[in-house]
Formats: sequence, C-alpha cells, structure tokens
Amino acid sequence: MKLKILVASAPMILFCAFVFGSPEKLSPADETATFKAAGFKLKGKMWRACDDPTPTYTPGVIEQVRDINGDGYPEAVITEGGTYCYGNTGSGYSLVSKQANGSWKLITNGTGIPTVLTTKGVGGWPDIEIGGPGFCFPVQRWNGSEYVLQRHQYGGKPCRPK
Repeated sequence: MKLKILVASAPMILFCAFVFGSPEKLSPADETATFKAAGFKLKGKMWRACDDPTPTYTPGVIEQVRDINGDGYPEAVITEGGTYCYGNTGSGYSLVSKQANGSWKLITNGTGIPTVLTTKGVGGWPDIEIGGPGFCFPVQRWNGSEYVLQRHQYGGKPCRPK
C-alpha cells in the first residue's frame, strides 16, 4: 500500500518541481547587490536596514530567490525583523529584481509579511498579499511602475478592513 502511494505521488512531486521551480542560490556578489539595492548596509556580519537597538532585532536575510514575473531573471525577497522599526507586525520586506544588465533594482518594500499570489498585474508581476496582525490583508498589484493597493482579502476571499 505504501509503495502504491509513493509511486502515485512521484508524478505530482515532479510536476510541482517543474511548475514552481526550485529556489535559486545567489553568488556572494549577487547577495551583496540584492541587499544594497534594498537599502541595507553591512554592519559587522549583519545586513541591516533598520537601526534597531533591541535584543529582539533580526537582521536581513534573503528568504526567497526565484523568477516570479517570468522574465527569465530572478527576484529576491529580503526580510528583516523587530518591533522597533516594524511595529506589531515585527517584520519588514523588500522585493528586488535582477535586471538585464546584471544590476539589482528595488521593486517594492514595506512593513508586513509578503506572500506572492497567483493573480497577476502588468507584465506578469504577481500580486502580493501583505500579512500581519488582523484578518483582512492588503493585496498590492503591479501597475507597470509600482505596486499599489488593489484589494483586501482574508483566506483568498474579499474583505473590508475596519
């Protein structure tokens, strides 16, 4: 029985790997460029955008690297934590994109926990849900030049913030 489940699962695992792709690994030079594009500075061994002096601070990390808009170049999501700079949410994010000339460009940033959605805006850029405390989260959509508020949702269903 277990073997049948394993055999039946294999095509789905391969399909998911093909559709979603595996996360990319950046070179040390690209890692540095992503942080700099997002406005981070290297202080000691930590990348910091926020000068949070508290012990709860979490330095910047690259959470995800993959081509989210289908242009053949990777995007990176960088997060940083701490309530000193990011309030009750305790997390900030930056989305940077590698350009055709090899440089990295800041696309958007803010306070919250970003989730890349399947719905899309201009140029194949995916919508981004910005999570945090509460139950009705903003969803931003790319309009061709910037991410702007498009709707609010919770659990994939429309809602109205209070």
